[in-house]
Amino acid sequence: MKKIVVGFLMSYDYEKLRSSIPPVYNYADVIYLALDEKQRTWKGNTFNIDDEFFEWLKKFDVDNKIIIYKDNFYIPELTTIQNDTRERYMLSKKMGIGNWLIQIDADEFFIDFKNFVETLKKHNRFLENPKDHPVQIAGFLINIYKYLETGLLYVNEPTKVMLATNYPNYKYARNTKERVIYTNNVLLHECLSRTEKELKFKFENWGHSDELNPEFFDKWRKANETNYKSIKNVFYLDPDIWKGLGYFPTQNLKEIKDYVKNDENLKLSSSFLIKKNFGQWFKFLKIFKRSNINFESYFKS
Repeated sequence: MKKIVVGFLMSYDYEKLRSSIPPVYNYADVIYLALDEKQRTWKGNTFNIDDEFFEWLKKFDVDNKIIIYKDNFYIPELTTIQNDTRERYMLSKKMGIGNWLIQIDADEFFIDFKNFVETLKKHNRFLENPKDHPVQIAGFLINIYKYLETGLLYVNEPTKVMLATNYPNYKYARNTKERVIYTNNVLLHECLSRTEKELKFKFENWGHSDELNPEFFDKWRKANETNYKSIKNVFYLDPDIWKGLGYFPTQNLKEIKDYVKNDENLKLSSSFLIKKNFGQWFKFLKIFKRSNINFESYFKS
């Protein structure tokens, strides 16, 4: 036990796994890819995976770390977000409680996964009795908003993301709503850097399909390298979560990493992390009783 186990959800955006798997491969002990047995989205729509992708995966997996886990991840009676949460729970059970259970979406690319693994190992004490001491390990996303011919637009403030847990009692997608330990780990997130057709398909089939901001597409279409500073409140759900945009004059991921490291707006200060972690420690120090939800019956296939 105490392994570094990474799980990805394999769906209509499976091609992005070619970019998200390589940054974690060398430092993961095992990597799971969760794939619906009938290749359905959380809304029940079907998708196809090109055989060439599986050929690439076989050639890339030189250390035989990657396991494809197929199961029934679509229940018609559940909402998309309930199917989302259910699949993540089933995947983490397969990954094995007693290990660090890391879930990364296909469109999230670690900048320094080695550093994240080192961070996790400093907290290995939480793996001793995870049910009694559940925690979440969070990092931060640099959200890529839109690709342009000259570069790309990104959201100019990092957003937190739950990356790992010792006990997967998920309440909402990857969030267990337990104590959070914030870490100085950053990922690039290609959440919106797609064609309009791809975005519409994504929004129709993911866990938040009923919550889309109706003004999103109008702002997204208009945004470019000359007007981005004037476009505000651009999040696809609650608009003001993303207040403004920044611009990288490149689409090269290696060059973007350097821009991220040198951008003051994107840096996470030690004082910020200390404050956030003290708040979480104090909040959960006062919680002595927890409700025990029977997830085995709730998520039964």
